[in-house]
Amino acid sequence: MVEECQVLLCLSFVKHSNCFFFSPLLAFSIKEPKEAKQAWGYVPVRSNASMFWWLYYADSPTQNFTQLPLILWLQGGPGASGCGYGNFEEIGPLDSDLKPRKTTWLQAASLLFVDNPVGTGYSYVNDTLAYATDLSMVASDMMVVLREFFKSKVEFQTIPFYIFSESYGGKMAAAIALEVHKASQAGTIKCNFHGVALGDSWISPLDSVLAWGPYLYSTSFLDDQGLKEVTTAAKKILNAINTGAFKFATLLWSKAEDIIEKNTNGVNFYNILTHDSTEDTALSSVNLKHSLLSLLSSVKLFQHHVKNQMKDKLNDLMNGPIRKKLKIIPDYVKWGGQSADVFMNMAEDFMKNAIDIVDSLLEANVNVTVYNGQLDLIVPTIGQEAWLRKLKWPKLKEFNTLKWQPLYTCPECTETAAFYKSYCNLSFFWILKAGHMVSPFYAFRARRGQLLFCRL
Repeated sequence: MVEECQVLLCLSFVKHSNCFFFSPLLAFSIKEPKEAKQAWGYVPVRSNASMFWWLYYADSPTQNFTQLPLILWLQGGPGASGCGYGNFEEIGPLDSDLKPRKTTWLQAASLLFVDNPVGTGYSYVNDTLAYATDLSMVASDMMVVLREFFKSKVEFQTIPFYIFSESYGGKMAAAIALEVHKASQAGTIKCNFHGVALGDSWISPLDSVLAWGPYLYSTSFLDDQGLKEVTTAAKKILNAINTGAFKFATLLWSKAEDIIEKNTNGVNFYNILTHDSTEDTALSSVNLKHSLLSLLSSVKLFQHHVKNQMKDKLNDLMNGPIRKKLKIIPDYVKWGGQSADVFMNMAEDFMKNAIDIVDSLLEANVNVTVYNGQLDLIVPTIGQEAWLRKLKWPKLKEFNTLKWQPLYTCPECTETAAFYKSYCNLSFFWILKAGHMVSPFYAFRARRGQLLFCRL
């Protein structure tokens, strides 16, 4: 069985003919990683807009990188940095102390981080009119990056290529995946695209918001009066969306979070069982443009969903040792310096759903995996289930009638780690005891020698 394992990930695609399944869990001994082969650069995507990418070649003790897939990792926000947070806090070869991470995905795949949308991380704009304002622009910009990447890195053109994502990154991933598929079919990009993974993804903001009250009530974080207040706030968001007032819906979303914080005594939106008092004070050194942030009263939105991924330690690392290492960051560019602007420029698009894009992916026979942490509040699992039921995919009925199957922490264990169901090119994973950031949670389990394995 070990010989069949090609990819070691917290979650991944497993394909047999035209259908998916998840392989058994296996134990695996991980060796201390050596410094990975790397490459990085900028791609001008539009006038006054440049995006930064960072590639790590797979570093497997038994296989060459050409035998392993390439994964594009997309962070959330919008405005959170994959090259920073995703790399040093989640799945890259080094942690934020620049110490080797023994459970890096790099031992199973090459990793491509892109600071996306423009203005995120090391990516930047030279004109405030150059920020992306909707999902279409985000996908279009990324296609410029990917075309240039595969053109310059021809060794990756035939390697299986996947897009993995987290939070708002999932919404971007869906749109980008559809464009990659279309371009691949049309022959305008040379890559071997295999599918997309949507982790705790902001695919349907409304379904997530409507799930907040029931989820918090069922987990004893709201009493009857609290449930009533949160439900009322959610209905206001529903009405705003139904009338096409999406920017106003984003404002109401911020107010709904305030109501939840008040009624739950400050529940952690990313893991309801973990109270992180440092979250509100993190990144005191980041220069926020208060005049911009005051628009839509979105200070808390930025703090909850971007700023918490730019803590002082990571900020110092990216604007210090890493910046010196890379040597190509313009003097006037500060890592994370434009992230607030990225978030604000996407405010109109933020509360729009991308269900139709997922439908298009499924209809095009693109492999789609959805996974969600049990303890995630900002994107609760019941909200994910709600938008899945809205899909128009012809095979949805067959998917829904399937009974889920358990996954265990190791072959000899009886502890359930997750549940899953798969039908043709759609898979869904319910990840137990995990919050919004699923990958570091499973890295923690992996440090105890309990890993999820799969076969492409």
